[in-house]
Amino acid sequence: MSRAETGPLTRFGGPLVVAGAAIVVGYLFSVGLDGYFVYLGMSAIVAGIALLGLGVVTGSAGMVSLCQLTFAAVGAWVVSYLNRAGAPGGFLVYLVCGGIAAGLVGVLVGLPALRLRGINLAVVTLGLAAAADLTLVQIQFPGTVDGVSVERPEAFSDDRGYFWLGTMVLTACCLLVHFLRRTRWGSGWQAVAFSERGTAAAGASVRTSKLSAFAVSAALGGVAGGLLTGQVGLAFPASFTAMQSLALYVLAIMSGAHLIDMAVFGAVLWVAVPELLKRWGIPQDWGFVVFGLLGTHALTTGGNLGTAVRELWRRRSKEAAGINLGAPPSDVEIPEPGEPVLVVRDLSVSFGEVKALSHVDITVPSNGVLGVIGPNGAGKSTLVDILSGFLPQATGSVELDGLALNGMSPTRRARAGLRRTFQQDRVPAGLTVGAYVRFVARRRLSTAEIADALEFFGCPAPKTPLRRVDVGARRLVEVVGHLLAKPKVLLLDEPAAGLPHEEHVALGLRLRQVPARFGVSVLLIEHDLDLVRSVCDTITVLDFGQVLASGPQAEVLANPEVLKAYMGETELL
Repeated sequence: MSRAETGPLTRFGGPLVVAGAAIVVGYLFSVGLDGYFVYLGMSAIVAGIALLGLGVVTGSAGMVSLCQLTFAAVGAWVVSYLNRAGAPGGFLVYLVCGGIAAGLVGVLVGLPALRLRGINLAVVTLGLAAAADLTLVQIQFPGTVDGVSVERPEAFSDDRGYFWLGTMVLTACCLLVHFLRRTRWGSGWQAVAFSERGTAAAGASVRTSKLSAFAVSAALGGVAGGLLTGQVGLAFPASFTAMQSLALYVLAIMSGAHLIDMAVFGAVLWVAVPELLKRWGIPQDWGFVVFGLLGTHALTTGGNLGTAVRELWRRRSKEAAGINLGAPPSDVEIPEPGEPVLVVRDLSVSFGEVKALSHVDITVPSNGVLGVIGPNGAGKSTLVDILSGFLPQATGSVELDGLALNGMSPTRRARAGLRRTFQQDRVPAGLTVGAYVRFVARRRLSTAEIADALEFFGCPAPKTPLRRVDVGARRLVEVVGHLLAKPKVLLLDEPAAGLPHEEHVALGLRLRQVPARFGVSVLLIEHDLDLVRSVCDTITVLDFGQVLASGPQAEVLANPEVLKAYMGETELL
């Protein structure tokens, strides 16, 4: 939930109260549980912090990381080294240093993720885990050969005190993840997991989103490794094997570790399943088989325990949210189109022998709405991809308010003031409407500003989770977010897709007011001619990648060649 959607008391007070209660419960457990269960509880805390990290990189950012315990090993190694060297600061400082070191390693590991996805990234991270496993066996952790144990803080030197310390560290990590997910970083993780193209089109850096997710995940892994070293006194390679990293990843998928409570629940399973197997006389290694089966089920069904429980509750409590387009305000004065703001000259692109666009010239005036129409395959979406930087191999020139955009990435073009929407849904379901709008707008917005823009387009309220919003409404939420970014030009690629036909004209009346209300010029691609008529000052018709006609709406729609190519000889416009 974004800053504007809640007051400071709810935004900070609620999580801090829960955190305080967790620390109190941790203290009560530390003094009330049997010593053996205190030890198991400490193991669950270590696993919980590692799972929180996996929840960030895997659950939120949607990337595969099979080397979480390698990051834990980095944290353990740093803590062991600083302890053996007698570095100043003591255990807690060593723990922070271990987390930072692991975070830096996470950035290095995350670099391949900028180009790799899916199974390729899995192979890279699992290979790293296996290499680190073999290396640690050879070099051992500092202090292991000499028998120099890691010293716990004096106030938490016994197992019960150390458990309470672990509870406080776990709580701090949970708070960190909770608040990070409500920042631009957190929204970027959700966005990049759902669509890298949608993230770039919003002016956000895909690179930053991925690397920050890996860094935070690895840092949490490093803290987990450091805590484990303090728990057992000495770090051993057997605690950080590639097989355990793989099992932890599967457990994160199965439990839904991107949800903080489910990360903690997964940690309880991590400890409880082997313990139960031991009590039943079954070798504990069979626990990996149990996790593997549960994870396979989660991967094949595409769900997890945490989201399944939440979906059950949502289906019982609330229906899907849609749009409510009434009559738009009629007191808006439509400005006259001004000087050209987007100028496209001689734009061409070929795919092999196929010329998708050939020598296309287009001009979008300030305060104007240009419609681009044409039959299927005419090159309309290719045109939008080129203008927004997703087809850099195109030739020709694109200038935005005098700035040459050739060679710029989609992110830089978006930041320069050229935004676009997509035909397909690119809105991440993990955010609220308000949080998504803020992420896309990339500027400080007031609550009233967001609410007014959403109401204008008949969208659900800012607090509504996007997973409860239907596809048509999500398309308009995407439009609102980009409009609130105040770009110079917005490229709308069939924004009415997913809406009932009777809503098309109502949407068109609103799009007609966009230049006056938001100060944004529009290039509209649309098949519905009723919508085009209600919105566009001028129209360009594409046919087989070439401009067939261009000019004022009435003149173009009366052109016999347009009638023949676009509508067919027997149909009337």
